[in-house]
Amino acid sequence: MQKSRIFIALATCAGLAACGDTTGEQAILGGGAGAVGAAVLSADPLFGAAVGAAGNVLYCKTQNTCN
Repeated sequence: MQKSRIFIALATCAGLAACGDTTGEQAILGGGAGAVGAAVLSADPLFGAAVGAAGNVLYCKTQNTCN
């Protein structure tokens, strides 16, 4: 069970690499990945979504690797 949780958490993190073309898309993709990751780790999905959305937008804006 622990291996599957780790695999899903890593797959969720990989989903953050898909930035999106607009700030809204970046927030949605990051929020979705954060919510799923939090649910897999038995944490608060709403908090995970907020952290994921903010993290993905921040990453995309600072790294200049996204459209």
